[in-house]
Amino acid sequence: MANQNTRRGPRLLVQLAWAALTNGYAQGFAQGKIWRGASKGYCVPGLNCYSCPGALGACPLGALQAALASGNYKFALYVTGFLLFFGAVLGRFVCGWLCPFGLVQDLLHRIPFPRKRKTLPGDRLLRWVKYLLLAGFVVLLPMFALDAFGQGSPWFCKWVCPSGTLLAGWPLAAANGALRAVLGALFAWKSAILIVLILLSAAVYRPFCRYLCPLGAVYGLFNPIAFCRLKLDEEKCIGCGQCRAACKLDLSPCRQPNSMECIRCGDCLRACPTGALTSTFPLTPRPRKERKP
Repeated sequence: MANQNTRRGPRLLVQLAWAALTNGYAQGFAQGKIWRGASKGYCVPGLNCYSCPGALGACPLGALQAALASGNYKFALYVTGFLLFFGAVLGRFVCGWLCPFGLVQDLLHRIPFPRKRKTLPGDRLLRWVKYLLLAGFVVLLPMFALDAFGQGSPWFCKWVCPSGTLLAGWPLAAANGALRAVLGALFAWKSAILIVLILLSAAVYRPFCRYLCPLGAVYGLFNPIAFCRLKLDEEKCIGCGQCRAACKLDLSPCRQPNSMECIRCGDCLRACPTGALTSTFPLTPRPRKERKP
């Protein structure tokens, strides 16, 4: 019954609408060109590769790396303030509702697969990889691994980010023959990462968000204090475990309602039979009403 209830709600519509709004430059996909209007100077909350042909805004993760790599700390302060604001207000709600690559993983997980898994082996340790990538590839390497001209490089975007490969690299390569002719080992490496994640997403819910996304790591730090958070009424909770059974990330909302891993999808709210779990944010689904005997 819980599985049926978790399929309801506006989240998919919000995800599709937001992806269309932030990546709405259709002419870019048709011509293999990047939008360079004034809106590209501003960040959007989720992953949104600057080089995506349809992107109308900038990715905060890419913008932060570019600012740190160039020594433009004034712009880095803007990006940091942007992340602090959305983290304090929404936390990982951004991951669950406003990230185009999160939407891609959600859709891939709907593909029939012989055996769906809740987690990968070593799940608890793997969850810390995204924090290591945040510290190393997003902050330290762009700042300190400099070339002969004193410039750094956006290491995460360049070497890891599968969202950029899917939304920017592959569409640009498909539309531009000259670009395809010069693609080399780096593009093959990033394509391999993306293909592995595509295959994993059919079996495991959101593997990139769980294990590799530095942006999710940033927002996750704010989950316990963000305006958008879950609340548990311990007097109403009967310990039935339906919230954990409904959680595709294998979390236990009745024990830790504001885990740093929670993406605020709302499945646990709909699964709770007593209304013990509630949300402070109006867009998240309302809890299921308890049936009268």
